[in-house]
Amino acid sequence: MPSLDRRGVSMWSSRTEWVVYCAALALAMLAIPLYRGEMSLNWDALNHHIYLGWVADHVRFDRDFWAAGTQSYQYPYLYWPVYRLYASSLDGRWVGVIWVGLHTLAVPPVYWIVRLCIQGETWDAAGMRFAALLLSFLSPVLVAYSAVTSNDVLASIPLLWAIALAFSACEQPALGRVSGLLYLSGLLAGISVAFKWSNGPLAVCLPVLWLWTPGTPVQRLWRCFLAGCFTVLACALTYLPWGWQLWREFGNPFYPFMDEWVAPLRDLVGRTP
Repeated sequence: MPSLDRRGVSMWSSRTEWVVYCAALALAMLAIPLYRGEMSLNWDALNHHIYLGWVADHVRFDRDFWAAGTQSYQYPYLYWPVYRLYASSLDGRWVGVIWVGLHTLAVPPVYWIVRLCIQGETWDAAGMRFAALLLSFLSPVLVAYSAVTSNDVLASIPLLWAIALAFSACEQPALGRVSGLLYLSGLLAGISVAFKWSNGPLAVCLPVLWLWTPGTPVQRLWRCFLAGCFTVLACALTYLPWGWQLWREFGNPFYPFMDEWVAPLRDLVGRTP
């Protein structure tokens, strides 16, 4: 039930707040490409963003080599929407709206984190939550991403949900529910790392939250270990389709990196790239 704030004004429900805040911020993000009337083609887009989407659409190992340098062999599937949008006949304004629309999927997990960190049903608390949500998306780098084709925001969405679930687990009194939230958090963290390896340094910090959950020290350590196993498993399964193609072509699932580390395995199975 809605509670009363200190001024006696009836406060809206948390569900209403979630809908209003997320919708308002999503509309503000979509307004950027609508106002600009275009979608930018920066150097990265010309160098490898669209090319990687092309590779995701159909692999080109038999046609190209080192087409965009080391960038040619990044995980390509998050760039597939970029390639399809630029290959379409859509106006640049609507290409931007669709691309930024995918980025708005980052808003709900950020709101969830804000809601858990700033609790209370007063207008003051609601205002602080809105300010925190707004500031989260006002980074100059993030605003700039609304006009370019980088996949950083898309790759971060599973990690944001992983953090939100970890925070939620810290607030749960029921140990059974805590375990489920942590394991799902681990799965999403692994997916995010497979999408973009640079998310790894953030994902390895999640055990700090996982160990902050209710339970005995042994229960916390065991849950943290299992959540870490889920992270590794999810990362491996998500990366497998691309890593397998790199292995078949070059004898290295991380080509062109870590080749010296993979060489003993390649020699063991008699794999010649």
